[in-house]
Amino acid sequence: MSSTRITRRNVLKYGAMLGTALAAPALIQGRALGADPIKVGFITDLTGPIGASGQAAKPGLEFAVKRINENGGLLGRPLEIIAYDAQSNIQLYTQYAQQLVMRDNVDIIFGATSSSAREAIRPIFTRQNKLYFYNGAYEGGVCDRNTFCFGTTPGQTMRRLVPHAVEKWGKKVYVLGADYNYGQITAKWMTKYATDAGAEILGSDFFPLDVADFSSTIARIQGAQPDLILEVLVGSNHLGFYRQWEAAGLKNSIPIAAAAFGVSSELLNLDTSTTEGILTSFGFYDTVETETSQDFVDAMRQELPDSVEVTEVGTSHYEAVTAWAKAVELAGTLDRDSLIDALESGLSIDGPTGRVTIDPQTHHTVRSIYLGQAKGGKWDILDSYADQPPVDTAMVCDLQANPDTNTQFVIDI
Repeated sequence: MSSTRITRRNVLKYGAMLGTALAAPALIQGRALGADPIKVGFITDLTGPIGASGQAAKPGLEFAVKRINENGGLLGRPLEIIAYDAQSNIQLYTQYAQQLVMRDNVDIIFGATSSSAREAIRPIFTRQNKLYFYNGAYEGGVCDRNTFCFGTTPGQTMRRLVPHAVEKWGKKVYVLGADYNYGQITAKWMTKYATDAGAEILGSDFFPLDVADFSSTIARIQGAQPDLILEVLVGSNHLGFYRQWEAAGLKNSIPIAAAAFGVSSELLNLDTSTTEGILTSFGFYDTVETETSQDFVDAMRQELPDSVEVTEVGTSHYEAVTAWAKAVELAGTLDRDSLIDALESGLSIDGPTGRVTIDPQTHHTVRSIYLGQAKGGKWDILDSYADQPPVDTAMVCDLQANPDTNTQFVIDI
């Protein structure tokens, strides 16, 4: 499927085309600058069970490119986005990854929503020496000199969320998760941090992404009578759990601490009564107050439809593009190895989430982490933690000592 360029008016029409190139401002700036564009590849899910995450990511990337082009582009050239909607389909991810590299000849690639999608396309870019940025919150462990990860990991977020939840609500825990690598591995981290805090795991259940009926699980939880739920549910089908949980009359008696809730605009797409009190931890909420956060949120809301929230996945894409652009300026070239050297130099940016620094050992970020709780349809920021390193991935990955490493480690916990 060929990609097509869309106008700014069509930015709001997520999923209208299966393969689309984004952001007319890149083309407008291209004409103004009169130079061949730098091609920015982007693959995400705008449709399918996890399309909401891609819908939240896309505007962040577009906004970063727009700002760069308004400031004259990079190396005297505009940026042009070439993007595809993978429709939550791994086969399409591999097809479009190959098209970006072999046909579109992009200079840089951002994207992928799920960890399974990332692992399907990451080797393609590594083999072709095309620098790749993965920017979703994920389970940790990716160690690849060609890949940089701007999303948070459990060693940054769950390390703060789970002990807080156990102290707040009690030590009898039931664990729920999506049945793929992100859900399974993140649930293991939640279990570790819960047991480290003295909690007892009463049971656990995992669900494929197409499961939408949770009645039998809710019955088992009722029987187990935990103090709280720790969960890693993902995608539009899994939203059914929250509605069914409230309908069963359990929301006010057994609270929930969630790993992925809030990254895909759940506060906007569920009733306030359903979301009230859910506890989460991310690298950004739209109620965070930093020097740049509220200006960023106000500007982003001009780009977003009413059904999409400014979340970590949008800011991480914005900050990844911004950091890559800074590396291009420092290196003075698009050469991959020169850019990796620049990115590994301790490069930092001041983004909407605060100070973000690339850790050269892991190619992940050191960043602020926030603890947030849903209250009245908004995020109440309970606490913040500055300069949180990716301690989980650092346990297994040292690209300074072993630059030829190219794997995702499943960390033994």
